[in-house]
Amino acid sequence: MAIPSKYKKTLLACYLGLVTQAIAANFAPLLFVTFSNTYKMALEEMAIIPLTFYVTQLLTDLAAAKFVDKIGYRVCVVASQVLSSVGLILLAFLPDLLPSPLAGMMVAVVLYAIGSGLIEVLISPIIEACPFENKDGMMSLLHSFYCWGSVAVILGSTLFFVLFGIQNWRILAVIWAALPFYNAFNFISCPIERLVDDGESMSIRQLFGTPLFWLMALLMVCSGASEIAMAQWVSAFTESALGVSKTIGDLAGPCLFAVLMGISRAYYGAKSEKLDLTKTMLFCGLLCFCCYLLASLSASPVWGLVGCAMCGISVGIMWPGTLSISAQQCPKGGTAMFALLALGGDLGGSISPALVGGVAGAAGGNLKIGLMVASIFPILLIAGLLSLKRVVQ
Repeated sequence: MAIPSKYKKTLLACYLGLVTQAIAANFAPLLFVTFSNTYKMALEEMAIIPLTFYVTQLLTDLAAAKFVDKIGYRVCVVASQVLSSVGLILLAFLPDLLPSPLAGMMVAVVLYAIGSGLIEVLISPIIEACPFENKDGMMSLLHSFYCWGSVAVILGSTLFFVLFGIQNWRILAVIWAALPFYNAFNFISCPIERLVDDGESMSIRQLFGTPLFWLMALLMVCSGASEIAMAQWVSAFTESALGVSKTIGDLAGPCLFAVLMGISRAYYGAKSEKLDLTKTMLFCGLLCFCCYLLASLSASPVWGLVGCAMCGISVGIMWPGTLSISAQQCPKGGTAMFALLALGGDLGGSISPALVGGVAGAAGGNLKIGLMVASIFPILLIAGLLSLKRVVQ
């Protein structure tokens, strides 16, 4: 697909923005045991870190729907990179400087979570506003960089810890912080177009009064839920089902999941002109349902792992595909629509892992039963897509 040379820097900045979001989401969880040992904190306290991250990101999504258009895309997206960089740097130093290490971590996490939330809200409409020939293909390719970023964080951090020791994690935090710091300058100078002209975008009240928007929101909740339920639990599933170490479990579980999800998004980005987006998403929803069943019902640990890995392929197109469909069906939705859809995706991603864990706990720690219950989300996605086809015909 032809990319106007004027917007190549915009595209690079957006790609690195998604990598930055992957760093923010994935780096700290790799260090939970280290944090516990270094600062004499119970592992249960570590659960506050991802909870704070996702709650802050949800609140940022919600607030961004009101203030981004007033402040402007450029100011907000540059702020997203600066906050992400500062938050990662403070994660390296603030726990040692404050009387409470956990309080220091929370300050750092809140800062880079705000940055991550702004990235989530802004990057997609920035790409959508660019005059690319194939918008849904570009959207899918864009979101593949979150997957590549996740893989880079897992593999890069693991390699760094092997070579230099996990006790030097503070140095690595500063190294990761350099990427959003550099990318802030890309966003300062790259061309950024408005998604909708001033005064023409729909308000939040107008969106809430549009039945089609609620259908898109359902698709987004189910997309986030289908993706994050497996992404959050695949490491534990791999370790328990295959009886391997955490390092091998992380590589065979979440890392492989992210690789296949990235391949799925990149493939659709390359072939989207020949594929019908709604039909592709219907196929992926059905494949996702089958993957959840294979992971939860298979008596073979290896086939269970295959189900988990293939789920990465099936969920790849769901999130960016829903954004593309929404932009096509609600062209006046504007920034508020993208912010609320991001909120819906994060809401689904918050509910589904808790549902899997709660059901598994009630079933005596049987993670397979928890994953079986989560198969309801791709089914709801399929139902929503079929309803959408009837509405828009």
